[in-house]
Amino acid sequence: MSDANKGNRRVVAIIAGILTFIPFLFLIMVPTYVKTEPEIGGLPFFYWYQLMWLFLAAILFFIAAFLWNRYGGE
Repeated sequence: MSDANKGNRRVVAIIAGILTFIPFLFLIMVPTYVKTEPEIGGLPFFYWYQLMWLFLAAILFFIAAFLWNRYGGE
């Protein structure tokens, strides 16, 4: 394995790690979203914010897995 390939794998691993960490970071900061306003469809902010991150996390995890499988894996 060449040094350039090792460097590319390292960059892809860092990007995949960041994409995986983003949802955890935003959901661990509970005091920032413990409120009821604004509501969407009768759902308090606390619930729809978490639901939004459920879908965003799935998208981010998909991108991280795609990058890893396409460029980082062997």
